[in-house]
Amino acid sequence: MMLALLGIAIAVLLVLRVPVAFAFLGPSLAYMALNGHSTGSALREVANAADSFPLLAVPLFILLGSLANHAGIADRLFRFAMAAFASVRGNLGYVSVGVSLGFSWMSGSAVADAAALGKVEIPAMLRNGYSRRFATGVVASSSLIAPVMPPSIPAVIFSGLAAVSTGALFAASVVPALLMTLGLCIVVFVLVRRQPGITRGRFDRAEFAASLRGVALPLLAPIIILGGILGGFFTPTEAAAVGVVYMLLLGWGQRTLSVPGLVAAIKETVLTTAGIMLIVASASLLGYILARERLPQMLTEAMFAVTDDPTVFLLLCVVLCLILGTVIDATAILVLVVPILMPIALQYEVDPIALGVILIISLMIGLLTPPVGTVLFVTSAVSRTRIGEVFRGCLPFMIPSLVIVLLAVFFPDAVLALPRALGL
Repeated sequence: MMLALLGIAIAVLLVLRVPVAFAFLGPSLAYMALNGHSTGSALREVANAADSFPLLAVPLFILLGSLANHAGIADRLFRFAMAAFASVRGNLGYVSVGVSLGFSWMSGSAVADAAALGKVEIPAMLRNGYSRRFATGVVASSSLIAPVMPPSIPAVIFSGLAAVSTGALFAASVVPALLMTLGLCIVVFVLVRRQPGITRGRFDRAEFAASLRGVALPLLAPIIILGGILGGFFTPTEAAAVGVVYMLLLGWGQRTLSVPGLVAAIKETVLTTAGIMLIVASASLLGYILARERLPQMLTEAMFAVTDDPTVFLLLCVVLCLILGTVIDATAILVLVVPILMPIALQYEVDPIALGVILIISLMIGLLTPPVGTVLFVTSAVSRTRIGEVFRGCLPFMIPSLVIVLLAVFFPDAVLALPRALGL
């Protein structure tokens, strides 16, 4: 009965558009008080959730992405991709996907990707004859590569919650992210055939060479970060710090990062980190309550009563994430469901790394689904397009992500091949 009342209270607050962190925190504090727990013990639980060394990488990776944005890295990647694909039909669609892939090695955030690249890519596509629906759909959908490809902020959060190797989770995410990129390019290839009015240019060797020089040093950042992590030279937190220092030196050395830009990057990092940590802390208190009420054990018994097949369990996890992703922020869902699903996954002998990749991709799809899809709102704002129009544009581009999730469910060993090859 207490769990039911708690769930109803949270649902009502979410329907009333109360921020997710406070929708979790308010009913959870009420539960603690009604069950004789002091406010101090509740606050200690909240504080301990954010007091985690692995989570220290979150603000550092956010700062890395913000610095890259304010240093003009996104613009330089766009210029390089435009020069490389100038003569290809539908080039701006492929450019959008390719730039998102390149920027993902430094950002780790779909929202940052959509905001930074959408301002440049969408107007360029509209000027060259692409439909608004296609332009907003490909930009919003391509941004999902960022939270899957390392350094991924959701991966850092998952590894901290599940007590698994962040490096192994990063390595396991590389192939799915590359497959997402390939899948998006296939959708672009199909859709541009239906738009005869789009234009294309000519390949210019001088412009290609100049743009290549502009991205050569920035593209060393992912080599330093991921090479350091996968090679065992840095922890993810240390690699994030090294990446921030490298981006600062690069921005100042090339005179592309101004003092106002640095201040803006720090401000963005503080605001974003505060939001994420507040969600992590409040959801962890709710997770403590659910564990106290033995919800994971009850769900485990119920699941085994339904099936003993780990594939069916993973399919149910995907469905759960897709449903929750339509109404709750992805970070909150991770913090809430990982402590519940991990014990069940271990009972089914599911590898935690494979589970992490499947959950992250499934939850990222929720960023494109109303009513809470954050990327939808960001893309709508930067392009001045109605939410419904952006969502319809995203629908065909969701297919690759769904296919990759299913492949990971049915062939988890393929996801684990790279971390095993690297000995992680």
